Amino acid sequence: MKTPLPTDIYVGSRIRLQRTFLQMSQTVLGERLGITFQQVQKYENGKNRVSPSRILQISEIFKVPISFFFPDGRQTEPVSQSIEGSDELSLFLQTAEGRELNHAFRRIRDPKVRRAVVALAKSMAKASEVR
Repeated sequence: MKTPLPTDIYVGSRIRLQRTFLQMSQTVLGERLGITFQQVQKYENGKNRVSPSRILQISEIFKVPISFFFPDGRQTEPVSQSIEGSDELSLFLQTAEGRELNHAFRRIRDPKVRRAVVALAKSMAKASEVR
């Protein structure tokens, strides 16, 4: 069995990231694309390459630009290294706590308050590491 290419894994992780952000199941996305949820799983895992026309369909369903699915050309790290952070974020947003925290944080408009929330979270994480 062939190992997925880093770009295919990255594109798949972006599909998973946005799908979970929208609280959409693999089944619903599959139905909207006319494919099975298993095919969506294979896209998200990078096992099956997503065609350009399929990426266009997905971008229209998610209401995001096609560029959302690809690394930024100004990126300083290789795609293979950026995948790790993308997967970590995707896993976080798949949890109920991650989605709740994300939605609450996005509603905070004051930049000072947002920085204070980040500082608090960092402080609490550091304190829990000590134990």
